[in-house]
Amino acid sequence: MFKKGSLILLAILLVLSIVACDSKSSTDGGSSTGEKKVKISYLTHWAAPQVEQLKSAIKEYNKIEPNVEIEVRAVPFGNLLTTLTTQSTGSGAPTITSIYELWLPQLVNDKIAAPIPAELESEVQSNYPEGIINAITINGKVYGFPNEVNLYALNYNERLFKEAGIAAPPKTWDELVDAAKKLTKKDASGKITQQGFGIITSWNSGVVHPWLSLLYSNGGELLGSDHMPVLDSKEVKETTELYQKLIFDEKTTDPSMSIANASTTGPYLDNFANGKTAMIIMANWWQSALEDSMGDKFADIKTAPIPVGPSGSGSHSVSYSWLTSVNAKADQSQQEAAWKFLKWLNSGESGENGSSAMGDMLMGMGIMPSRNSDIEAHNTDLNSPFLKPYVDELKNAKSFPIVLGGNELTTTLQQQLEQMEFGQTSQNDTLENAQKSLKDLMSQFYK
Repeated sequence: MFKKGSLILLAILLVLSIVACDSKSSTDGGSSTGEKKVKISYLTHWAAPQVEQLKSAIKEYNKIEPNVEIEVRAVPFGNLLTTLTTQSTGSGAPTITSIYELWLPQLVNDKIAAPIPAELESEVQSNYPEGIINAITINGKVYGFPNEVNLYALNYNERLFKEAGIAAPPKTWDELVDAAKKLTKKDASGKITQQGFGIITSWNSGVVHPWLSLLYSNGGELLGSDHMPVLDSKEVKETTELYQKLIFDEKTTDPSMSIANASTTGPYLDNFANGKTAMIIMANWWQSALEDSMGDKFADIKTAPIPVGPSGSGSHSVSYSWLTSVNAKADQSQQEAAWKFLKWLNSGESGENGSSAMGDMLMGMGIMPSRNSDIEAHNTDLNSPFLKPYVDELKNAKSFPIVLGGNELTTTLQQQLEQMEFGQTSQNDTLENAQKSLKDLMSQFYK
């Protein structure tokens, strides 16, 4: 028989043993509070350097939230939407995804994108421009944290301009055509070896956004207030006539030099970086790709507003933004962990010198962040010769229409424009076909 003192000692030893086991379990993946580890994933289209930045940010986050395991998955931009929509359920479904605002209406309609929790909505409302917030708000609900904002401008090679005796970038379409003629070089057979003005093909936004920026700068619109196409307008006809003139009449543009790959790089970028394309309309985000390709020669690249058309009154670029969204089909604990991480990632606590970690990553790609404090923190870099014209033109930019079927609209218009650019259809047939195709498409969503 145990004595009373022995029983007390045995009880104490038993308690100490339980505490020791609990302590060990916390170091093996549990927590001192008994919380279970939550596993979530982050799907992005970013390139390797930015993926590494994101992983570094996650390591910092795990110092304060060790019970959240975040896997980063990267796919080419061309595969991002398909990956999200086809893998939105199941154990391998992404919890967090970077999404293009144009996709949001459909993702909300399909119940893939989750609205931001009410307690975090004020975090977005008070820290981002109103126009950016409006683009990610549907039926009064905000659907994520905005991150990057992009718009288009005329990029040109100043060295080639000087060699051609051109003192300044073109401000009008007539000046654009005249400069393109002076900048074009051909070999003895008439083949273009240096094109004055370049376009982009094989990538829907790369085809449509520069064309639409020219249309906006000519006073035109793509859709009317009823969400139906208005491609029979004078402004639209003048925009396609400009392409006709550059490609076929003056032969300053060679569509065979315009191809983009699934990662939205490829020959069109290579030709510009190698000085075989003198001018191109492109978005600010490709700065890092140009710097990687050109090295010291990147200093030759300058930026100017979109040239204004004969029916336009000013330069108006297409603008668009991205956001980070949470999968509505993920379980509740994963959604809660995802939103908590995104709040930290987009806060001034996560980055350097008052910037968020998201702002630092975007600036690493030459992309303008949309958070007010990030813009202030990176003011010096945003005043660079390449980026400052984009920042200055943001106030004049016009958003791409955020509508149901927006991605299909872009792809349908891309196909029609490419047929014209490669000489497969006439200008008039292109516009008639595009008007009919887009009207049939939009009628499926808007009666």
